Amino acid sequence: MKTTRKPLYTAEQRQRRDSSRWTLVQGILAPLQFLAFAVSVLLVLRFLLTGDGYTAATVSILVKTVFLFVIMVTGAIWEKVVFGQYLFAPAFFWEDVFSFAVIALHVAYLWALWTGAMGPVGQMLIALAAYATYVINAGQFLLKLRMARLDAAEGPMGRGVAA
Repeated sequence: MKTTRKPLYTAEQRQRRDSSRWTLVQGILAPLQFLAFAVSVLLVLRFLLTGDGYTAATVSILVKTVFLFVIMVTGAIWEKVVFGQYLFAPAFFWEDVFSFAVIALHVAYLWALWTGAMGPVGQMLIALAAYATYVINAGQFLLKLRMARLDAAEGPMGRGVAA
């Protein structure tokens, strides 16, 4: 039995999404952030396993964190353009909530690095926790992308609103 769910976008929201430059910005930043994440995970694990490469791992975490902050700000702008509010639009509410957990852990890493309150291993463990939440959050957004594509496949004859 097929369950009916509300389409991710109304026709007007879909039009705003498709015509917004912020959609392209998000489409470029997301894979770049993932690339920074993948490289950083390898460098962090290398440091944790060998004790070598602390500086490279630290720089990679900082690069990943910059991508996170930029994609969060531009994503909030995108959400304002498409849904009329900067954060917590109903269609992306839980993704935004979880994004704050991702940000909190990245900020905790920055705090640990800045204050020296935790040694290098503790810093790297915080980074890995931040990365674990990032993977979950990225999965949430990929599911929404899949939902939008399913909505588009159903087209105007399906629900009356394509994504």
